[in-house]
Formats: sequence, C-alpha cells, structure tokens
Amino acid sequence: METPKNANETYCTFTLPGDMTAGGLPSEADIRKDLEDNDPKVKRHALKAAIMAMLGGEAMPSILMQVIRFCINSQDKPLKKLCMLYWEVVPKYQEPTSEEINAAASGGPALQRKLLPEMILVCNALMNDLNHPNEYVRGSMLRFLCKVKDEEILSPLIPSIKACLEHKHSYVRKNAALAVFHAHKLFGENLIPDGPELINDFLLREKDISARRNAFLMLFNQDENLAIQFLANNMDDVGKYGDGFALLVLELTRRVCRRDPNQKSRFVRVLLEMLSSNSPAVSYEAAWTLVSLSSAPTAIRAAAMTYTNLLNSQNDNNVKMIVLERLEGLKKNHTKILQELLMDILRALSSPNPDICKKVLDVAMDIVNVRNVGEVVNTLKREVTKIDGEDVVEAKGAYYRGMLIRSIHGCAVRFPHVAESVVHVLMDFLSTDCGMQVIIFVRAIIEQYPPLRASILSKLLNNLDDIRNNAVMCVCLWILGEYCETPSTLKEAFDDITSLLGEASFIMKIDEKQAKEKAAAEAAAGPKMVTKNVVLSDGTYATQTIYTEAKKVEDNTPVLRKMLIEGDVFLGSVVSSTLTKLCLRANDLPDSFSPQVTKEMTLETLLVMCAIIKMAEITINAHRSSLSDCTERITLCTRALLDPKANALLKPIMLGKGKAAFGSFLKSLKDKE
Repeated sequence: METPKNANETYCTFTLPGDMTAGGLPSEADIRKDLEDNDPKVKRHALKAAIMAMLGGEAMPSILMQVIRFCINSQDKPLKKLCMLYWEVVPKYQEPTSEEINAAASGGPALQRKLLPEMILVCNALMNDLNHPNEYVRGSMLRFLCKVKDEEILSPLIPSIKACLEHKHSYVRKNAALAVFHAHKLFGENLIPDGPELINDFLLREKDISARRNAFLMLFNQDENLAIQFLANNMDDVGKYGDGFALLVLELTRRVCRRDPNQKSRFVRVLLEMLSSNSPAVSYEAAWTLVSLSSAPTAIRAAAMTYTNLLNSQNDNNVKMIVLERLEGLKKNHTKILQELLMDILRALSSPNPDICKKVLDVAMDIVNVRNVGEVVNTLKREVTKIDGEDVVEAKGAYYRGMLIRSIHGCAVRFPHVAESVVHVLMDFLSTDCGMQVIIFVRAIIEQYPPLRASILSKLLNNLDDIRNNAVMCVCLWILGEYCETPSTLKEAFDDITSLLGEASFIMKIDEKQAKEKAAAEAAAGPKMVTKNVVLSDGTYATQTIYTEAKKVEDNTPVLRKMLIEGDVFLGSVVSSTLTKLCLRANDLPDSFSPQVTKEMTLETLLVMCAIIKMAEITINAHRSSLSDCTERITLCTRALLDPKANALLKPIMLGKGKAAFGSFLKSLKDKE
C-alpha cells in the first residue's frame, strides 16, 4: 500500500458513533480549551470531537500540541485509547511549500516528506508505553503499531518491539510478534532485516498458543522456507499447537503444493493427523485440503469419512449444508467411495430442517446401487412411518414426507425388486396431504409391474373410503377402471364403488341442507354461556355459569357420495367412465358374469350417470365451467352401454387406448432420465 502523501489521503481503520456530532461539533478553540481541563471525561469528549472533525477533512493543526501536552501522559485508559486513534488520523508530515511543488513540477528534485517536529515527542511517548510496566498497556501499544505505516515513526521503536518478544507475559509477546510481522512486511530490509530469523528463534522457545500462531503467521508470509523447516521439525507436535496454528499449516500446505505438486508427500502425514482433530474447523479444512491435493482412493475415503462425521456431529445447519455441498462435489468423481458411506449420510435425515433433509436425499439418491438399495429403502420407510406418529410433522411438514415418497418412488423405478416392499407401506398414506404423490407412484408401479397388480388393487379397494382428496379419488377410480381385469377384482371394485355412491341421487335435500347449515353456524358460533340462579344445600342462593357446546353431528355419508353431493362434476365423469369400463369388461367374461348380472350392473351404472347429470345441471359451484365436457363424456359412456354400434367403436378405445397412452408416457419419462 502506498503511504499517504497529505492529510486528505490519510488512512483510517476505525469508525466512531455518530452521536458525537449531535448538535454540531465544537470549534477548534473550544476543543483546545477542553483539552486543558483536568477532568478526563471532558478531555475524552474533546478528543473525540477532534477526531470526528479530522475524519471530516478538517486539519486542526493547533490541536496536536495540546494533545501532546495534556493527554499523552494521562493514565486514563479510555483517553489513552482515544490518543491512539488520534495518532492514526493526525497529519504527521509537513505540507510542501509552493516553491517545492513548482520545483518538482519543473523537473527538479522530487518532493521529500518531512516529519513534523512534534512527532518526535509522540514517538517518545509511544516508546514509553512500549516500556511500560503494565503488560496490557504494552500490548495495546503493540496492537496500535500494527496500524502505523510510517517508517520514520516505526524506526526508533524497533528495539523496544524486539525487547517485547522476551516479555514474561504472553499478551505482550503475541502482539510483539504481530508488530514485527507488520514492520517487516512494510519496511523489512530497512527497519528489521533479521525479522524472520528473530521470529524463528522466538518460535522455537515459545509455549503460548496464540503467540506461537502469530509468529508462525509471520514466517508463513515473510519466509516460507523457515516455516516449512519448522513444520518438518515439529510435525508430531502440530496437534498440540492449537486450531489457529493448524489452519495456518493447512494454508501453507495448499500454497506450497499448488506451486510445486512434488511437495505433496511432505504434508500427507500432517493432513491425515488433522482429519481426526477435535476442532470441526480444522478437520473440515484438512479434508478439503486433502481432496484438493490428492485423488487417491485412500485420501478421498478419509476425507469423505471426515465429512460424514461432521455432518452427523454438528448442529449448525450452515455447517451441515456446506458439508453436503462438499459431498456432492465428491459424488461426481468418486461415487463408489461415497456408496460405502451412504447409510452414514442418511443419518442426517434426523435434522429438523427440511432443506438439510432435501439436500441429503439429493446426494444419497444419486449413489444408490443394487447392493445398498434395500437398506436405503428400509431407512426411508422408517422415516415415513416415523413421521406419521411423531410431532416431527409440525417441524418438517408434509414437504418432508413428499420428499421421502419421491425418493422411494425413484428407488422403485430404478430397482424393480424393491417395489413390492414399499408400495403397500406408502398406500397407507393415501388419506394424508401427500396422497397425490402416493397415488401417482402407485399408478406407475401398477403399470410397470403386472405381477403386483392383484395385491395393489386389493389394498386400494380397502383404502378407498379413507381418501379425502378429490384429485386422489379421481386417480384411484381411473386405476380401478383400467386394471381390474380378473372377475374377482372386477366384481369387488364395482360393488365397492356403488356402495360408496349409495342411492342414485346426488342432490342434497332441502331439510338436509338446512340442518347442515345450522350445524355449521352453531359450530362457528362457539360455546354458549348460560347463567342461572341455584339454591345451595344450606338454603342460600348462588349464581351458576354453564358453558354449552354445540353437539357434533356425526356424518356417516360415504366420502365418494359426499364429494358428488358437493358438486364435483369432474369426479362424476370419472365415476361414470370407471363404472362403464367395468361393465364392458364384465360383458367380455360370460363365464364369470351371467347376462342377468351384467344387465343389473349396466342398469345401476346408467342410474348413477343420470343422477350425476342431474346434479351437474342443478348444482352451482366452481366446476360448472366443465359441465359441457363432462356431460359429453357421460353421454358417450351411456351410448357405449346401450348402442351396439357405439359399443363396437368405443369399447376398444375405452378399454385399451388409455392404458397404452399411459405406458407410452412412462416410457418417455424413462428415456428422458
């Protein structure tokens, strides 16, 4: 950094609170007068005002001598601190005269900076603080000198700084090491040419962790060979030198090995030792350094194990997310190694944060293989069932359950032999808010794996009355209409659907509607308070307050019938299509269904379709816009059952084209993946 040329270019490393300027800053004369006061509080306020004015561009040359006379030897600690801030911003050099500027502009000698005479007194005061018997005064002054960038000021202080390296107190020694580093970095050859050797000797005898770290920082930046030599001689003791020292060693390792890859072997041992450090920061940096320097399977495995240990031992979500990013980076080129640690990675699903769980599943699903898919699926099934019975639902919500279901679906698609073990477990969640994801998974499995159809259809029929979502119910009915092909499942599906539909009239009666509205109004009103006077056993009167709640009316209406009564026209068209498909398939099985039975099924289906049309015409709701489409579809179903010519045209389409189109859709999805 170039040294500033005048007061307007002075550097600054601090800020002061703005309340100093409330009401405006005092004038230079007022500040000079307040600095002469005997009260330290008045002096502090005046010195703060001077610093604020100088930061705003005011020169205030007359203040310097006042500070030297009345503040520099004060024993008040806050005032000493303000003095250090003042020395940082005060102009330390004389402004060049106009003649010197003109001479330099015309090709004469370059401008030479001249230190203000008053700064000699300042340097003397700084030296007094460096030799102060109080170690904290010395340490504070050494910290301040790390901000000074003027060679003329630092030069007379170098002997005192070197003497502080041998002080008995570690606070002084560690700040002295930083002061030597700062001086050597700025003016090494002029002020302290033997700085690296001096610090190397200091490092060999130093026992304090912080002082040793600061000394090694100086060697790390100013004399890399000495730093490497010290590290080689003390390789076994690096773990005892503290976290800060270890992080510097890692940075040194990266720097040297990037410049000269042949040096990697010198640092492998210390890197492997740091992987087991008690400090998470050190072990993480060591793993990252090891991965960046080596692609050997042993090194990658050790780094991956360190990452997984950090993933499961740290509670900070930011740490977990960073570690998962590193694991995702390893996944691209070292999949087989991560497959060995897959179950350890999945342990992080215990985190209450859904973003962490999502990242864990993203990493894990890409490294699942035939050998570990069974364990992975069992773990995911346990997580799904655990959510159903614990308070974790409130923490992670349905979002987490949906992620688990999608992951299980992905495993079942890639590895067919696990599909049977998961599909029945997931079908228990058809009634939850993740029901749509479950039924989409079931729909894909039942198409791709015909041997599982019988058990899936049986389970689906058993859970049909528990479904509360209209869209899920539509998909369930479509599955029943497409895949119920055997006589037993066909008959069972038809009977269950018609029993859930009930009487073929889906228009709510007036008295039922009024009773429902009344019950809803009472429930919304909440409990009622009734106050009455009663006679106690001793004959006195008392006031008794009773809270009465509206009686809950039990609604035993089947779910499917309730959905239709509420006016879901689209669901009505799906019901009509499903029953029509079942009737058409029953006609193709004369050995299992007699003509009488098929006629009864057809008649019942027609009555249901007529009732749905009537409901659609009368009910006014959000589905009214789809009335014409649904009416046309139901009309086609009616013609397919009653008109032989229409039956011959529509039957192949209704019984075959839908399933074939869905199969093509699944195939295209698989090709994209």
